[in-house]
Amino acid sequence: MFTDTHCHLDFDSYDADRPEVILRARQAGLAFIVNPGVDLPSAGAVLKLTEDYPGYIYAALGIHPNYSANCELEHIARLEELAAAPGVVAIGEIGLDYYRDYSPPEQQRRAFLWQLELAARLALPVIIHDRDASQDLVPILRDWQSALPASSPLKLQPGVMHAYSGSAEQALALAEIGFYFGIGGPVTYQNAQERRGVVKQLPLERILLETDAPFLTPHPHRGKRNEPAYIPLIAEIIAALHGSSSAELGEITTANAAVLFRLTSKPGVSLPAAG
Repeated sequence: MFTDTHCHLDFDSYDADRPEVILRARQAGLAFIVNPGVDLPSAGAVLKLTEDYPGYIYAALGIHPNYSANCELEHIARLEELAAAPGVVAIGEIGLDYYRDYSPPEQQRRAFLWQLELAARLALPVIIHDRDASQDLVPILRDWQSALPASSPLKLQPGVMHAYSGSAEQALALAEIGFYFGIGGPVTYQNAQERRGVVKQLPLERILLETDAPFLTPHPHRGKRNEPAYIPLIAEIIAALHGSSSAELGEITTANAAVLFRLTSKPGVSLPAAG
């Protein structure tokens, strides 16, 4: 049993064969998939997937930092309306991206803070994008989590660091305040020894599997379109780093995802309990 906690099946990369891609995911043993949006225009397609595959594909809604240049409070209000849909389990993909120059940093931070406030208000975990922005992003997350009331379900499980590529020290600090870490295709690359060293130090109870499909395709398919069915390739590498089997790692990470996204209470969903 595996999960893909971050992929973009609504992207046009899958328009020609989306049902077949989802069938291959089922055949690969994926218990469920989380599909984050990147902006308001994509939200309709993201929610449509949850309607077409209820109990299998779940949605996250958010405005990605690269699409935040024109974000205003009215857009956050619309996100809040859409997030009431039954298949929505998180706010994301949100965060900061200083690698691309698509949105001014100050505007990114404003949109990020608004969406963190929305997540707290709705008690939905966050899916965090961080690229070359840790110096600003991590303190924001720490302050946000610290300010959450003790009664909030987010206090102990605030969210996941998507495609984590930071240091082990930073990861352990974020794990202390409850964050999970999405690990995907780059851990399978031959030049990923430093990344593997960080993943080896992450507690298994804080690791989630993800593809970020159609991007970040794992070895040996690197250079081709990614898809959720490749999750076992990622699990195999992480399992080896932790002296575990792929099957055991799949059970653990699926339980982690079920806890974070609170899927154990969803009708018809039967998942392992977190250890």
